[in-house]
Amino acid sequence: MSAQTGSLNASPAASAAPTVYRMLFAISLVHLLNDSIQAVIPALLPILESNLALTYTQVGIILLVVNLTSSVLQPVVGYVSDRKSRPYMPPIALLISGLGMLALALADQYYVVLLAVACVGIGSAVFHPEASRVAHHASGPRRGLGQSIFQVGGNAGQALAPLMTILIFQPLGQPGAMWFLVPAAAASAVLVYVAIWYQGQQRARKAVQEAVAYSFKQKRMIALGLLVLIVSVRSWMNAGYQSFYQFFLMDVKGMEYASAQLCVFGFLLAGAIGTFMGGPIADRFGKRNLLVLSTLGSLPLTLLTPYVSGIWTYPVLFLSGLVMLSSFSVTVVYAQELLPGRIGTVSGLIIGLAFGMGGMGALVLGYLADLQSISFVITVCSLMPLIGALGLLLPSDKEITSWNKTV
Repeated sequence: MSAQTGSLNASPAASAAPTVYRMLFAISLVHLLNDSIQAVIPALLPILESNLALTYTQVGIILLVVNLTSSVLQPVVGYVSDRKSRPYMPPIALLISGLGMLALALADQYYVVLLAVACVGIGSAVFHPEASRVAHHASGPRRGLGQSIFQVGGNAGQALAPLMTILIFQPLGQPGAMWFLVPAAAASAVLVYVAIWYQGQQRARKAVQEAVAYSFKQKRMIALGLLVLIVSVRSWMNAGYQSFYQFFLMDVKGMEYASAQLCVFGFLLAGAIGTFMGGPIADRFGKRNLLVLSTLGSLPLTLLTPYVSGIWTYPVLFLSGLVMLSSFSVTVVYAQELLPGRIGTVSGLIIGLAFGMGGMGALVLGYLADLQSISFVITVCSLMPLIGALGLLLPSDKEITSWNKTV
């Protein structure tokens, strides 16, 4: 009992350290570069579809491969890093992603495309859990803000996908992917700098052990499972709008290619803005409250997305992303507080497995688009924010705090 008490009391002490903004912004920059590399894949989908004569189902399989390799591996990597952190693995992982982009640029066979995107997914799987640990330690007492700074980099990287399509892939085509060796190398260099700092922090905190035993374990596991379900469905919706809404706008609404990319860019950019705003709001009003309000609050907007056209498409999709993804980073911090001391594992589950389920959703949505229509898929996506109602079953922030004080 006394050993557990000591471990539980160590965590707040550790969190009392000051917020290290230079590390938060450094890891956020790498998150931007990493996710911009991964965002190349959905950005390239229209070009790959044309070059290789792919079906919507094959498009969904590409997204499935990159998301499964990044998501299924993340909890495993997180579990291993919780036992023994390996801060120099992420720089190597980003170089693997860069090699994947080179292979994607040169791929002329479908199986080569799948191997290339698997490399990108593996690199992302290694990067995220260790990066989340760095963000957690660098945040000090401002966990919501720190996680928002970290996550906004990733969302901004994803938002670059439509712009990359217009500026790089439209004029250069598929070979333009090889240019992403540059951000991969830059990200690797920054991660070496971060690893040196983090290794020093590990030595300074060598005697500090975070909580590894919990009271209310069954309630914690139920809440975590419910959270994974909510985030997974939200990721399905996000994958639907990011990957298939461009086809809907072009094929059904008659929008030009570049205009459709700008529309999707607005959605992803709004998500990045919402992610940054969500952390400080949740620090003040509660993480569970923001999760429920952001998800259900986006429903009136998403219900309009199958029906709006022309200039109205831009504000509707922008506001949908702004509201829906304002709890993007909050879910990670909420999960970390559910299982204190398991930062890598929990981050792997939420950032990796739950968000990565969007890849599984993309496969199903692609199959539905072939079976029914692309309009049907967007209508299904517009109803998915209803999952937010399950958030009312989650324990409140105060309840989790009381659990963490009880041995």
